[in-house]
Amino acid sequence: MQWFDVLILLFSAAALATAVLVTRKIDAGLVDPAQLLQLNAQLLAMREAQSVALTRQTEQIEHLRTVLANEMERSRRENAQLQERMVLSNERKLAQMMQSNGEQLELMRRTVDERLQKTLETRLQESFKAVSAHLESVQRGLGEMQSLASDVGGLKKALTNVKVRGTFGEIQLERILEQMLTVSQYEKNAATKHGSADRVEFALRLPGKGGDQSVFLPIDSKFPIEDYERLLAGYDAGDKALMDAARRNLSINLRNCAKAIHDKYIDPPNTTDFAILFLPTEGLYAEVVQNAELFEQIQHDYKVTVTGPTTLSAFLNALQMGFQTLAIEKRSVEVWQVLGAVRTEFDKFADALQATQKKLRAAEDDLEKLVGTRTTVLQRKLRQVEALPAEDAQLLLLDGE
Repeated sequence: MQWFDVLILLFSAAALATAVLVTRKIDAGLVDPAQLLQLNAQLLAMREAQSVALTRQTEQIEHLRTVLANEMERSRRENAQLQERMVLSNERKLAQMMQSNGEQLELMRRTVDERLQKTLETRLQESFKAVSAHLESVQRGLGEMQSLASDVGGLKKALTNVKVRGTFGEIQLERILEQMLTVSQYEKNAATKHGSADRVEFALRLPGKGGDQSVFLPIDSKFPIEDYERLLAGYDAGDKALMDAARRNLSINLRNCAKAIHDKYIDPPNTTDFAILFLPTEGLYAEVVQNAELFEQIQHDYKVTVTGPTTLSAFLNALQMGFQTLAIEKRSVEVWQVLGAVRTEFDKFADALQATQKKLRAAEDDLEKLVGTRTTVLQRKLRQVEALPAEDAQLLLLDGE
């Protein structure tokens, strides 16, 4: 807006104010017609000036609109170009980033593939080694099982031999006795019955009534494996008839064994009035114990007690405690005699100690007299002698030496 436009606006404002003033005067009846004409002329001039000003303002506004539209169009084009450049730049950066990410991912994939391949190969090698070791272990186990099977077959063949079977029971019985007792407490292949050449496998030495002569307790092992195996076969097959027949044969066999032990080895008072029949397996012993009638009949009629490895160990343990109690009773007399001798010697020691105490008291009295009386006399005699200083006395004594 130029200065002319400003002047027109000021003039228009002044004319408007004059018109308002004139209008008030006309309303008041103070204006004459000449002034009114003049005022009209002024108003027309003002209208023309306003019209010109409005026209100019409209032209300026249109010009401003055109300039603003041009600027906006230019800005839009620049923004579009800038946006297009930014989009292109972003696309290039995104493409570069995608390419870089793709290369890094490919590198990571290769690294992971290599590590996985190495790990897989290592694991497979370790697995193959472990499987090979297990297969070797299984192979060795199969070889051991085959060897064990052959050993079991050999053991079965050996146990079918009556002599070998008896040796097996005897060895097991001897192992138990060695673990529970000392060698002096039992005897092997002992002749327990006077006038008979029969010898029992083992006999325990029990103290007699007099304390000097021993009494034997016969122990003999039996192993009726044939009847027991038939009984186990009946259990496996569920054949009650086979089990009953095997039990009857087993009972007959054990009664015969108990009768033989009673007739050959029991001879009171050289032996106890009963003997022990040792069965080397717990299963066989459990089968005998289940038949309470057979167990009691053997014990009552033949004075024979049936034991297994566990029950024999418990019996020997109790017997060992009895041996220890008896040994303590025997040694108690000797201990009492030793205590009497110690008391006599202690009385002599007390007398000697009292005499020594009297001599010590006499020596103490003499020492008190020597220290008290003689020291007083010497001090009284030396009071007239002048004492030398300590240093001079020490030098003098050293020169004398």
